[in-house]
Amino acid sequence: MRWSADAQLVGGGRLVGRLVASGRARAHMTVRASIRSRRTVGVRPRRSPRTWLSIRVELDEGRGEHYWPRPGRLLAADKNHTFAQLALAIDDAFARWDRSHLHEFQLSDGTRLGAPDPELDNEGIVDERGAKLLRLTPDDKFIYIFDLGDDWTHLCTVGHSGLDPVETLGILPEAPTPYFGWGAIPDQYGRAWDGDDGESQPPPDPEFRDLPPLRPWWGPGSAEWLRRRPGN
Repeated sequence: MRWSADAQLVGGGRLVGRLVASGRARAHMTVRASIRSRRTVGVRPRRSPRTWLSIRVELDEGRGEHYWPRPGRLLAADKNHTFAQLALAIDDAFARWDRSHLHEFQLSDGTRLGAPDPELDNEGIVDERGAKLLRLTPDDKFIYIFDLGDDWTHLCTVGHSGLDPVETLGILPEAPTPYFGWGAIPDQYGRAWDGDDGESQPPPDPEFRDLPPLRPWWGPGSAEWLRRRPGN
């Protein structure tokens, strides 16, 4: 880093030499550190298994339907992460693409956590942005509801033992992160294709014929390629 002397007179004519740092790299790092989304708000996580939780999240119901077998995901989360960060991680893991809906957590003691809004009737909601997962203990069960109209309801269970995030994920994530999963995730609006209006029949399957020829069996000649493939 380069340094320059900035001499200035201070009361009584005394000359004081002041060194002023002119490092652009430091300024750049400061700006980058200040630009954080909700995914990275909070204390930087540590690796200690004593602070990391494994949270099992299972989708139980939504849009009036009951799901069995229940699709699920396992998430690694540090106790210093917030419930707001956990909500984002669950929505990512369950393929929620329209996030313009309310959501909330309901703990076993009746505590409700979400995003308070003075224009809505949600008095008593604890602000999830400042509430950390420190309040969770092994084997705790609670629910997460996404979209308070369609009520996508998930049962969340805290594992009975901690985990080492580096051994489990290979990284030290700055936000809750899924590391295992099972089951098919339903579309949040129940659509099976882009033009699904809930009444129309699905379009006929073109197999590979409508795809650009970026693989040998894609494109108009796909049927011939598949027919000539060894074993057919």
